[in-house]
Amino acid sequence: MAIDKSFDFNNLEKQIYDKWEKSHVGASDVKSKKDSVCLIMPPPNVTGNLHCGHAMEHSITDIYARFCRAQGKDVLWQPGLDHAGIATQLMVERKISAEQGKSRYDLGREKFLEEVWKWKNESGGEILNQIRRLGACPDWDRLKFTLDEDVSSAVRKVFISLYNDGLIFKGQRLVNWDIALQTAVSDLEVENKETVGKMYYFNYPIDGKEGEFIQIGTTRPETMFGDTAIAVHPENEKIGHLIGKSVKLPMIGRVIPIIADEYADPEKGTGAVKITPAHDFNDFEVGKRNSLAMISIMNKDGSLNDKCPEEFVGMDRLEARPLVIKKMEALGLFVKAEDNNMAIPYGERSKEIVEPMLTEQWFIDTKKMAERSMAAVKDGETEILPKFVENTFFHFLNNIQDWCISRQLWWGHRIPAFYGEDGHCFVAENEEEALEQAVRHYGKSADEIELKQDNDVLDTWFSSALWPFTTLGWNGVGSTSEELEKYYPTSLLITGRDLVFFWYSRMMMMGTHFLKDFKGDDKKSVPFEKCFFHGLVNDEHGKKMSKSKGNGVDPIELMDKYGADACRFYFASATTQGNDINLSEKQIEGYRNFVTKIWNACKFIEMQCASYDETFDPFKVSEERNKWVLERLKTSRANVYRALKDLRFNDATSAAYDFVWKEFCDWFIEMGKVNPSDESKATLAFVRDEILKLLHPFMPFVTEELWGQTSDRDGLLASEVWKLYGWDFSDTNIDDIIELIQQIRTIKADLGISASAFIDIEIKEKLENNTLAILETLARCKALEFGSSEKTLYIANPTFNVKGVLNDNIDIDIEKKKKDLAKLEGGIKAAEGRFNNENFVKNVPENVLMEQKISYEKNKIKAEKLRVLIETLG
Repeated sequence: MAIDKSFDFNNLEKQIYDKWEKSHVGASDVKSKKDSVCLIMPPPNVTGNLHCGHAMEHSITDIYARFCRAQGKDVLWQPGLDHAGIATQLMVERKISAEQGKSRYDLGREKFLEEVWKWKNESGGEILNQIRRLGACPDWDRLKFTLDEDVSSAVRKVFISLYNDGLIFKGQRLVNWDIALQTAVSDLEVENKETVGKMYYFNYPIDGKEGEFIQIGTTRPETMFGDTAIAVHPENEKIGHLIGKSVKLPMIGRVIPIIADEYADPEKGTGAVKITPAHDFNDFEVGKRNSLAMISIMNKDGSLNDKCPEEFVGMDRLEARPLVIKKMEALGLFVKAEDNNMAIPYGERSKEIVEPMLTEQWFIDTKKMAERSMAAVKDGETEILPKFVENTFFHFLNNIQDWCISRQLWWGHRIPAFYGEDGHCFVAENEEEALEQAVRHYGKSADEIELKQDNDVLDTWFSSALWPFTTLGWNGVGSTSEELEKYYPTSLLITGRDLVFFWYSRMMMMGTHFLKDFKGDDKKSVPFEKCFFHGLVNDEHGKKMSKSKGNGVDPIELMDKYGADACRFYFASATTQGNDINLSEKQIEGYRNFVTKIWNACKFIEMQCASYDETFDPFKVSEERNKWVLERLKTSRANVYRALKDLRFNDATSAAYDFVWKEFCDWFIEMGKVNPSDESKATLAFVRDEILKLLHPFMPFVTEELWGQTSDRDGLLASEVWKLYGWDFSDTNIDDIIELIQQIRTIKADLGISASAFIDIEIKEKLENNTLAILETLARCKALEFGSSEKTLYIANPTFNVKGVLNDNIDIDIEKKKKDLAKLEGGIKAAEGRFNNENFVKNVPENVLMEQKISYEKNKIKAEKLRVLIETLG
């Protein structure tokens, strides 16, 4: 069958992927006796679109999964989709508002959730098709959604278990409150944006001391109505005498104490700090230490409440700020305002300013759970790559705070807590079980009891933290399944370095807690044997990609332009352990050229009438060139194997690229044109097929298509298993011949002889006929009997005793060569003078100095070559 003129990736990629999916090439087999590998896909948001970070992550994970399948292993790459509580609810709310002119409150909880599920079933999860577009082949038959009923059941059981163990509790705490979304959000979902704001200075009157004041500075004057103390450092010599006195809060008249607390820095500002425990995280801690009242002066929509003076009630807190300043000026208590560098917290989703708010929320006591996770890493039960990420992991867990897991949303896992009329809480998997608890608690019949379920849902990351085991069939303490027994702990997690806090640490805590003593071995509780954290994908200038900045790059557009194979190979080549990527479209274009090179090489082999021969025995080849390419194939595949095994994706692509382009295409194919034999043709076809296997994990589409077009064989390349290479042809001399060819080409260039012109050489060693023909053809030379010429040029080759023959037809301008040498020597001498000048070395930019040193070394080599040439020519 004839190979098409070119690889039309835009038309062929979908057809090829449909074949893979129809054939279930990504399917795992829990009954298989093969060695198993389990990879967990970080579940993308149901509202999400593929970005370059996703593209890189799914590319390298799919490369690893295909590589493991090629080893004959049973691979479970577990796919999933996250319900993305805040993002999904926000999007559907906007959709309903635009289409129906209604809010979720107009619809009510039940109807609103119907709308969300309708959207999810019709439009949600488009990102999964975008992942397919990239060529990623997880086990789609096992696709899980974080709100699937079996997962939801496991989530409820986890909540109940942690609650019964005293690790989940409800309490009033200060949280990040998103005014726009009307929900608590975690510290990790808050973006602090640097800005220049204002620091306002006010005088607070000392109670009972007419005309005496203490000066404070604040960036949020509107919170003064919630002040419950003024803090001064106990060793503050300037104003320490005021400790123990009180101030009268302006406009409110409430008397509050001046307390001693080390939080107040005597060297910063006025040395006195207003303490507003209900509206500042640091103040909250000061308040707890000093048993201060916590007065919330803000409603959940950001407006001021009735704890403020009447004229401020109902006013937005930002609108109230200038009025507070105006009132303080009128009272003669305003001192000054100064520019102040500060960070303003914004909600990651809403993009609105987040307020510290005192609310009642559900929390997990994570400090206790963190200890086992850290021990697992320290003891080597799980490996983190790159190694330095361990520092990030330990820093987070050593300083971890209680995790606020409740969200004031409707979309998500509703908290399994039910309340009686007196507020007593019953935690149970469903209302029936809660009612049984209530009957026992109240001593009443079920008909006499009315329960109401908690309105809040769990933080999205709560269910994601259980992902490594709930996706494998775990459904409660002590439960198991065939998948869990075979695939847990999972083999490898590949995810972004930015998810160490959000996801990885929490999965470690949940896994080590709920699967302790799994299979009778506590070390089996860790969710992953190994974790690889890749860097971030930035724009070509190293800046973080952002829609608002206009520097975002759509990977779908890159695939439309260059094909998925080129993009995958680029992402793998750019993935070094721990480093970020500066996206280079030029390099992607280069790898598209690589795809074209592979295609054209296969077309040439077809034109050579070299076709697949199942009887070909690579162990029996006799020609040196064929032995050489088989040995290079063996070495290159071993290098790719080791690199992928060690998750050195960039090294794996380098090894594959160098062999295919530089050795196979640039050398072996050219050698195959010289006196082609049946053996050389069969070797061409054999190595081509092995190259398709080798490149398949990286470039699955083009290799699959070529696999089908180069022969009439059954089965998909994606299902092929790599065979072992046992030959040893390391004694071949083709590498030395290649070096000699390159030397002859260099000498011709140095002498100013056309590359296509033939020259004579003398070579002492006897070469195999085909090898000699390769040398003469590719070097454009004629080999003469050694010692037959009078005027020769020594060629410094460590293997062959060889000389270049300076025939009369080689016309060399000796005088010009001497002038060139003098010019080079003058430049070398001048460079050495600069390098010996301390002032020059000290003041010149480092990059300039390095460039000059590189140029200096190159010129020294050129000069030496010229000296040898001039001496030879006499």
